[in-house]
Amino acid sequence: MGAGVLACALVVGILAYAARTDEKRGRGQAMTMAPSEPAPSLRQPPAVDDWPRWGMTHTQFSVDNEPEDLREPATHLLERVPLIQNQHIMGWGAGNPEPAPGKNDFRDLDRRVKLMARSNALPVLTLCCAPDWMKGGAEGRTVWEQIEVAPERDHFDDYARLAATVAKRYPTVKHFMVWNEFKGFWSNGRNAWDAEAYTELYNKVYDALKAVDEDIKVGGPYVPIDTDVSETNKSELSGAWGNVDQRSLDAIEYWLQHKKGADFVIIDGSSATNDRGIVPDEFTALGKFGAVTNWLRRESGDLPVWWAEWYVESEGSGWTEERRTAVQTAAMMEFALSGVTTALYWSPQPKNSEGSQDCPGCLWSPVDGDEMPMAGVLSGFSKWFPAHVALTPVDSSDARVRVLAQERQMVMVNTTGAALTVTVDGQSFTLQPYEVRWSDRGA
Repeated sequence: MGAGVLACALVVGILAYAARTDEKRGRGQAMTMAPSEPAPSLRQPPAVDDWPRWGMTHTQFSVDNEPEDLREPATHLLERVPLIQNQHIMGWGAGNPEPAPGKNDFRDLDRRVKLMARSNALPVLTLCCAPDWMKGGAEGRTVWEQIEVAPERDHFDDYARLAATVAKRYPTVKHFMVWNEFKGFWSNGRNAWDAEAYTELYNKVYDALKAVDEDIKVGGPYVPIDTDVSETNKSELSGAWGNVDQRSLDAIEYWLQHKKGADFVIIDGSSATNDRGIVPDEFTALGKFGAVTNWLRRESGDLPVWWAEWYVESEGSGWTEERRTAVQTAAMMEFALSGVTTALYWSPQPKNSEGSQDCPGCLWSPVDGDEMPMAGVLSGFSKWFPAHVALTPVDSSDARVRVLAQERQMVMVNTTGAALTVTVDGQSFTLQPYEVRWSDRGA
């Protein structure tokens, strides 16, 4: 990306990120063109009273890659409460959708879209990445090491046509994110993001999608929000958690001023800083998410805010699963309190054949498909804290226990490594170290 702008976010998501780019099939070799297949028949997404707000992004390995005996329990974890589910059109589990001009291969993408339909999802597609021939490569070849290269300007129209083709093929998908983390849009000469080129691509894709169906919702710019403790590239956004890089805000502001239109605004980032890791501690650092969200809502005229990816842990943290889940749950509280419309959890699911029971942050065990803690957190938040639920202020007798509540339900997080007895909402609770506890409010 240039200048190490994304160093921290990539380190924080190292396990998940490794799964993003290990699609080696056909690397540097001519690919066999698949015969054109008819579009899959997809059932309609579930009818919901409110947008669930919470969801996940499928990565290189997901339910469809699991052995048959794991697919049923893993699918159940996704389908029991409607979740937003996201898939990239190329990479992260999907092969090249157009290896040569006009020659489409949607086998992998079909499989993922069918998985989302089968598991009761509100489906989202990320329009990233680009076939090699759109970025200076050879037709009929896919070099996966070049996945982060953006299409050349001469091929922006071709990419917009591909986006339209995808939208026509999957008419049940009504939400599209344009590109991913400004990949390939860094200018070394300017030491800044090339927001002009990205916005030109975005506008062409936006027009193409709206021409397919005016009801399609389109968002950008999906720029990473980096922070540092140092004041290099400091912006107006800062706190105990660090200083936001002004170059990220400049890119967003350019896009806001020059976009054709948008139904939501997308960003991603980590609560850790690039230069010092997590400061001053993992729970205070989560304040970044709320500060950035409030800035986006103000600058965009209150467009819905989507966090396409969010991370809370530094490499080598040594956290237990309980501590990791507590921090992630507290992050989701911050998103809800600041009015985030959508927050997508980047799935770190590994290849099943690796056979390890250890799976930090996974939704299901790669060994037997059993539920892991974050699956329960996502389901609980989707059920009780959808996008427009009215939140209720609830006091805790100890500020170290964080609480999020609505009329009928509340969730508490012990942010310490010690057991705490507290009074919350007039009830006494003893929470174990880093425990996440749900409780009815009796309404």
